[in-house]
Amino acid sequence: MMSRNLSPSLPRPESDGFFHRRSAGRTLLRLAACGLSVGLLAADPAAPAPPATVLPPARDASFAHEVEHAVDRGLTFLLAAQNEAGWWSTADHPAVTALVLSAFLGHPEGRYRTNLPPALKRGFLFLVDCAEPDGRIYRTSLANYNTAISAMAFALSGDPGYEPIVKRARAYLLRCQVDLGEQGVLDSPFDGGVGYNDKYQYSDLNNTLVALEALYHTRPAGEGNSQPELDWKAAIHFIQRCQNLPGRNPEPWVSEDPADRGGFVYLPGESKAGATTNAVTGRIALRSYGSISYAGLLSYIYADLDRHDARVAAAFDWLRGNFTLDENPAMGQQGYYYYLHLMAKTLKALDLDRLELKDGRSVNWRHDLAMRLINLQQRDGSWVNANARWWENDPVLVTAYAVMSLEIIHAGL
Repeated sequence: MMSRNLSPSLPRPESDGFFHRRSAGRTLLRLAACGLSVGLLAADPAAPAPPATVLPPARDASFAHEVEHAVDRGLTFLLAAQNEAGWWSTADHPAVTALVLSAFLGHPEGRYRTNLPPALKRGFLFLVDCAEPDGRIYRTSLANYNTAISAMAFALSGDPGYEPIVKRARAYLLRCQVDLGEQGVLDSPFDGGVGYNDKYQYSDLNNTLVALEALYHTRPAGEGNSQPELDWKAAIHFIQRCQNLPGRNPEPWVSEDPADRGGFVYLPGESKAGATTNAVTGRIALRSYGSISYAGLLSYIYADLDRHDARVAAAFDWLRGNFTLDENPAMGQQGYYYYLHLMAKTLKALDLDRLELKDGRSVNWRHDLAMRLINLQQRDGSWVNANARWWENDPVLVTAYAVMSLEIIHAGL
């Protein structure tokens, strides 16, 4: 059997609140097609005995306790930072409150998932108050972003009373998928992606990621449900049009520099990391960068693109070659904590215990990422970025990112 430490794999189906993730049957069929042994498949009596099961590393209880302690300190800070009206940080963007609620609900011991403390009840009441009849969960702007993240918090609560809100939110997110030009035809690089709202004419990879993530994690349970679905083929079309991959992406800005190959940009024609200009030809090529490259690979995973696909392999290869905990590659400290958060999500989804880097090093990413976050935690239990880009000078937002990252790590220890 192929080791999970050598190549990326799709996430396993599992329960998430009152929803499920992907069909287990599809995953088993894909594994079977790849020649991997699956316990439910009939065994060949003439075949040689399979190799002995490789046991996972022994759990480091002391380190797990250290991670949980950092989580508790972060949650204590967040509890004290709540506004009496129920929201955190700003009433204009319920996504921040939803991220904080998700951080509480993800506690390693599950202590906040039943008998919600009054503070969390107030937080959910605020989100309910932000829910519109048309499915949007927002106040002023960024309707897709706020709706997607809030829907995930409602789903994570496991409270069936929120199902109607989540169902309407899903319908709204589906309406946000861009289809320019002829309907149903992928005739624009922006087709298949998601922008800031259902009226927005351009997609970007970050808004697409949060929409795909919400749709993935809030899919109704039960085979054969009649709920509408996203055009996942179109979504893959858009994700591919954001990838620096010559031969797969026909956009004129695609970089031919090996340093960019496989990575991603923010949207077709724009990279937050800037561009390079060929001194001879004048050709402009966009640079790949860290956080959006994790967003691209994670989007492929949510879209169920096979792990052996060349686009997935190239994305993973770029991330292996640019792994660092010191900065957001090509962006410095801009969006640093979001980068670390997406790293934790993606490497968990790939089911990796160790990350084999292109320079030959083997990294225990959970341990190293956890230690980096623990060392960056402030005395009051918070985290904050001195660089204000993408709201990361807000300790509430950044602490939510850090706590959720540590909770992802703890689950794998």
